[in-house]
Amino acid sequence: MKVDFRSALGKVKPMHATNNGPAVSLSDVETGNLHPFTSNLYEFKNAGIPYARVHDSSFCSRYGMEHTVDVAYIFPDFGADPTDPDNYDFACTDNYLAACALAETEVFYRLGHRIEHEVKKYGTHPPKDFHKWAVICEHIIRHYTEGWANGFHYKMEYWEIWNEPDLRWKSPVPCPTWQGTIEQFCEFYHVAATHLKKCFPHLKIGGPSLSGNYVWAEIFLSQLKAPLDFFSWHCYGHSIDKIRQWSANTRALLDKYGFTEAESILNEWNYVQGWHGDDRVYTHEQIFGLKGASFTAAAMCACQYSSVDMLMYYDARPFTLWNGMFGRIAVGNLLKGYYPFPMFNELYKLGTAVEATATEEGAYLCAAKGNGEAAILMTHFNNEDSTQEKTFTLELDGLGDGQETEIEFYLLDKTHDNELVRTETYRGDHLTLALTCPNFTCYLLKLKEK
Repeated sequence: MKVDFRSALGKVKPMHATNNGPAVSLSDVETGNLHPFTSNLYEFKNAGIPYARVHDSSFCSRYGMEHTVDVAYIFPDFGADPTDPDNYDFACTDNYLAACALAETEVFYRLGHRIEHEVKKYGTHPPKDFHKWAVICEHIIRHYTEGWANGFHYKMEYWEIWNEPDLRWKSPVPCPTWQGTIEQFCEFYHVAATHLKKCFPHLKIGGPSLSGNYVWAEIFLSQLKAPLDFFSWHCYGHSIDKIRQWSANTRALLDKYGFTEAESILNEWNYVQGWHGDDRVYTHEQIFGLKGASFTAAAMCACQYSSVDMLMYYDARPFTLWNGMFGRIAVGNLLKGYYPFPMFNELYKLGTAVEATATEEGAYLCAAKGNGEAAILMTHFNNEDSTQEKTFTLELDGLGDGQETEIEFYLLDKTHDNELVRTETYRGDHLTLALTCPNFTCYLLKLKEK
C-alpha cells in the first residue's frame, strides 16, 4: 500500500453523511435542556456528520413520528390553499431540523413520503395535481430557507424529489414507494423539478433516489428535460467492488445522457448479506458489530477515489435494525459502527485528498493533508469471517524533507474504540510501516510535522 502526500487529488468528499440526524427529545430542543443522558447530540456533533438526509424520519418518535418531514404530513389537506401558512403543520419538523442545526449538520431534505410497508398506502400515490404539489414544496423550502411562515434561514442546499419510485417495478407485490407508473413519475419529476429550480436557481434540485433498477434509470434519464443538479441512488450489499462498479455505471449513465455536471450521490447504503431468512438475521448482527464498522470504513475509503460525490449511510435513526452507530438507548451506547464517522472526519477536516493506493487484497485506505498535518484511514475487510490477520506494508512518501514527523496510531478493533494505542516519531520524507491487522481492524493515523 502506498500514500503519496505530494500528490493532491482535490477535496475530501463528504463520505460520512447519514440518513437522519441526532436523537433528541423534542421538548429538550425547545427548552435547550440537552442533557447528555437523554440525547446523542454531542456524539453526533463530535462525529462531524456534514449532512443528514431526512428520510423515513416519520417512523421515529424522537423526530415527531407521522407529523414530521413528509409533504403529506406538513400539508395534510391537499385541497387547501398552498399560499396560506395556516394550512401547514411545521411544528415537529421545525423541532427536528433545529436539532440538526445544533449538531452543525446540514439538512438534505427529501421531498415526498416515507416508505409504506402497510397494507394500505397513504402518501405514495401520485399527487392529484403535480404543479400544486410543487407549489407546496416551494413553500416548504421558503419556510426553511427564507423565513416564510415564521420560518428559518437555514443553509439547506439539497432538495430531493421522492424516494425509490423504481422499487419492485413490475412486481406483483405492491410498490411501497410509488403507486403510479414510470411514465407518471417522469412527468411528475419534470413538473416539480422545473418549478422548484425556477423558484430557487441557487439551490440543488435532484433525485429521484433510485433503488438500483438500471432499466428504470435509463428510461428516466433518456427522456429527462428538467433540471437535475444531482442524481441520487441506493446500493446495499456485502461487496465493496459492487459499490465501486455501481458508482462507475451511474456516472457513465449520467454522462451518456448529457448530465455531466450532475452530482452522483449514493444516499442509502449499508452492509447486507441477504434480505431473507438467516441472511437477514446475520446482516443485522453484523451491522451492529465490528464487521459492519469495517465495511463502513472500507466504503468510505473506496468511494473517496470513485465518481461518487457523497455517501449517506442508512441509517442514524434511533431504534432501528439499520442503525449500526447508536444502540437502542442512544446515549453512552455507541456501537462499533459509530467510530468510522469521527475517524473519517479527521480527513474531512484536513480538506485535501492525496493519492492512496491499496495494492493488497482486503486492504482499503484513503488519506488527506492540510495545514502541516495529515491523516490516513485504513481497514482490513474481507467478507469471509474466517479470514486470518494480515500484515500490511504501508509506504509513505512526501512526509516533509527531513523533518521529524509524529504519528499517532488510533485503533478500532474488538477491544479498542478509536483509541490512541501508540505514538512514534520518524525523520525523513519516506517511511515504511508494517501494520498487523486481523480481519475488520480499522486504523486512523494522524501525522504532524514537529
